[in-house]
Amino acid sequence: MKFFVDTADVDEIRDLAATGMVDGVTTNPSLVAKSGRDFIDVLKEICDIVPGPVSAEVTATDHENMLAEGRKLAEVAPNVTIKVPLTWDGLKTCRVLTSAGTQVNVTLCFSANQALLAAKAGATFVSPFVGRLDDLGLEGMELISEIRTIYDNYAALDTQILVASIRSTNHLKQAALIGADVSTIPPAVLRKLAHHTLTDQGLAAFLADWQKSGQAIL
Repeated sequence: MKFFVDTADVDEIRDLAATGMVDGVTTNPSLVAKSGRDFIDVLKEICDIVPGPVSAEVTATDHENMLAEGRKLAEVAPNVTIKVPLTWDGLKTCRVLTSAGTQVNVTLCFSANQALLAAKAGATFVSPFVGRLDDLGLEGMELISEIRTIYDNYAALDTQILVASIRSTNHLKQAALIGADVSTIPPAVLRKLAHHTLTDQGLAAFLADWQKSGQAIL
């Protein structure tokens, strides 16, 4: 599974990218607004840090302006992936951009039928939001399973499932078990993946035994 980091915080991205665990980045207008910086400047900087796909979302809602914004954003760097909403205008924009060789991430997906439309429109990625479905008392991971089954039924559909709105390490584990292609993960959740109480306890015990030995490697 590929790991994308879901943030526009350049310092966080740089720090996590140094681990070799970051395959890409997803941003959205809300995340960029929190940074307090110019959108294009932030996007350029992120693309310089991470060679993989960097999703940049259009803000227009009609096809003509989505397409214009998407083309402008695609000029920032070759690894920019244009993010469009799962609406009819978004799907039309997806088709035009992908036909021109631009990667597209169709976002705000909440049903398997929507994911099927995104794949037929040629989307590089489709982003189902599992956390938001969970908030409504639904099973977000059930949607990921449904999409995986549908895509696997048809070899011609090569859209990657990009699990979004991840709230916990358990979300990530379930996505991996189902076979999602990508998870976009908040930095705090990504950092928690390496943590386990037994790891901490084991390390403390090893260090205590080593100190008692009176030895040193260096």
